[in-house]
Amino acid sequence: MSVSAGVRQVSRAQRWGLLATVSAGLLLIVLDNSILYTALPTLTKELGATGSQALWIINAYPVVMAGLLLGSGTLGDRVGHRRMFLIGLVIFGAASLLAAFAPTAWVLIAARALLAVGAATMMPATLALIAVTFDDERERNIAFGVWGSLSTVGMALGPIVGGALLQVFWWGSVFLINVPVAAAAFIATIMLAPPNDPNPAKKWDLLSSIWALMGLVGAVLTIKEFAHTPQNWLLIVGAGLISAVGFVLFTRRQKRLNEPLLVFSIFRNRAFTSGVIAASLAMFAVAGIELITTQRYQLLEGFTPLGAGLLVAALALGALPASLIGGAILHRTGLRPIITGGLTTALVGAVLILIGVHISFPALIVGLIVVGAGTGFAMSVASIAIVGNAPPGREGMASSVEEVSYEFGSLTAVAMLGSLITFIYSTVIRLPAGAPDQAQQSLPDALAVVDAYPEVFAAAHAAYNTGYTITMIVISIILAAAVATTAVLLRGSGARNIASAPAQKRSTDASE
Repeated sequence: MSVSAGVRQVSRAQRWGLLATVSAGLLLIVLDNSILYTALPTLTKELGATGSQALWIINAYPVVMAGLLLGSGTLGDRVGHRRMFLIGLVIFGAASLLAAFAPTAWVLIAARALLAVGAATMMPATLALIAVTFDDERERNIAFGVWGSLSTVGMALGPIVGGALLQVFWWGSVFLINVPVAAAAFIATIMLAPPNDPNPAKKWDLLSSIWALMGLVGAVLTIKEFAHTPQNWLLIVGAGLISAVGFVLFTRRQKRLNEPLLVFSIFRNRAFTSGVIAASLAMFAVAGIELITTQRYQLLEGFTPLGAGLLVAALALGALPASLIGGAILHRTGLRPIITGGLTTALVGAVLILIGVHISFPALIVGLIVVGAGTGFAMSVASIAIVGNAPPGREGMASSVEEVSYEFGSLTAVAMLGSLITFIYSTVIRLPAGAPDQAQQSLPDALAVVDAYPEVFAAAHAAYNTGYTITMIVISIILAAAVATTAVLLRGSGARNIASAPAQKRSTDASE
């Protein structure tokens, strides 16, 4: 079934109803990336989780999802994106029940991995269903803008939802809330989605997903252990080798397959590559800022989980209107002003955050809003740049690449920046005489001994602030690199043409 044929079967009301439905599914996926930022301290205490278990409670979800996304997008091309979305909702709902009532940390980690399977199954389908349902360019751009806004808004809402639920309920409620939403989305999809459009001729390669997953897991272990004090060099080298082997085997296999999960030649398209960069690095900035800011204000400033969540909600205040505006004006401006301009705006916001933390709390709020607006602009059209440049019949692959971009940005932010701030803390802290060595490992370890050694708090506060400052500088440097790279890639008339050409022509041009 062609794109146009699929659209003729869907009325205007059904199109926007379907957008609301897939947006609900996407919101569930994104919320589960950040909902534990404020819930983790409580959850860890209740389950008696070790530091290593706490790491995997957070990272099992994005690591498994990122490893499976490329394969699930291609599988969606084969079995149909409507069916994949429905299957993903069922898995996600069942895994949420398991996570909510997990009796041990390891059961919760397994449930988080299963949640990732459900998320990876339905996530590419959310974007692919929009692509095949909206044929009008302006409607499609707005729909993509709404979709893109939810990536930022969902990340910002996660800490709020987690904090609010913990004010009233037990920690399992942060997972249980997924169940009714998944059930409602399942019913709405049956009623509103266009008929399933499978293509049995498409090939799906499970081994490629396994190699990608192996590479990602090894990379996360390497980063985390490298930042640990003292380092276990045997584990670092072993994990690094596993990661390298996984990625090498994945790349080699793609070159041998007639229908690979990832066609590397598509990165020659400058608009496509710019979309990938914008999606991954904008999400890197959002996830990193949320993670370190919620932790700082909870642990050092005495904010409740809800208070810390409401603080970083300022990101959503900027992201939502900017995302909608970006999608609405794309047909007039082209990609470059929105992507490069949005990333530049986010860079300004990051500098304001750094100033605000040390000088003025209102400046921090303004900085968060500005970062949200900048990343919202960039991400609102990053999806269009990626999916709009997919070769014909490769919408699932392009959707998967887009999703991997977001997940990779979030995953690397948590792994790299979370480890970086801990590494800096343990390196620069100067403990008072007689304080236990445990306090040097991390800020939570220091706070655990403050009652017995009150003088430790001042040293821990100063060390963590140093780590926060350096980590924000790293985020700013990453954003500056994104600005420079996208400005060069989108230079010239091609950036404008991609926004105005019909969807079918864009796909054809990309394949050429």
